[in-house]
Amino acid sequence: MIRAVFPGTFDPIHYGHIDIAYRASRLFDELIIAVYDRPLKTLLFSPEERMSLTKKVFKDDKNIKVTGYSGLTVEYCKQIDAQVIVRGLRVFSDFEYEFRMALANHRINPDIEVIALITHEEHTFLSGATVREIASLDGDVSSLVPPHVKKALNNRFAELGEEQDIVPTSSLRD
Repeated sequence: MIRAVFPGTFDPIHYGHIDIAYRASRLFDELIIAVYDRPLKTLLFSPEERMSLTKKVFKDDKNIKVTGYSGLTVEYCKQIDAQVIVRGLRVFSDFEYEFRMALANHRINPDIEVIALITHEEHTFLSGATVREIASLDGDVSSLVPPHVKKALNNRFAELGEEQDIVPTSSLRD
C-alpha cells in the first residue's frame, strides 16, 4: 500500500487544495491531508477549525483522511509509514520553493519521495492569503471555497470586525 501525505496549513481549504487532493487520491492507495498546527504565519482559524473544515470536504472519500500534525513533515511521514509527500504547484515561484523543500526533505529522509502536481489553470491565482483577503473585504469567495468554508470565513470576519489585523491587505483594496 502506498500512503501519501498532502501537508499544509489549509487556512482555509480552497478549491485549489481540493483539486490537488482529489487528483492525488487517484494516484495513491491512501491520501492523508495533514493540517499543520504551528506554521510561521498568522492564521485565521485554529488547527481544530481547519481540520473540521477540511474533513467536511472529504467526508465521503474512503481513501482520503484528514489529520493534524506538528514538527517536520518528513518525520510525520515516517511516523505514519507514508512514502510520498504531495505538493501543488501554481506558478514558477512555487517551483523554486518546493524544489528547495524537496531537496531538504530528501536530505533528512531519502526514503520519502516528493510528488508535485501542477494545478489546473483556473486555480493558478488561488491561495489561502488571496481567499482570506477577499473575504476580509466582504468580497464573494463562493467560486473559491466550498459553501461551508465561505460561511466560516464570513462568521470569523464578523467576529473580528473592521479593525482586524490578521489579514494584511495587498492591492485588492485599491
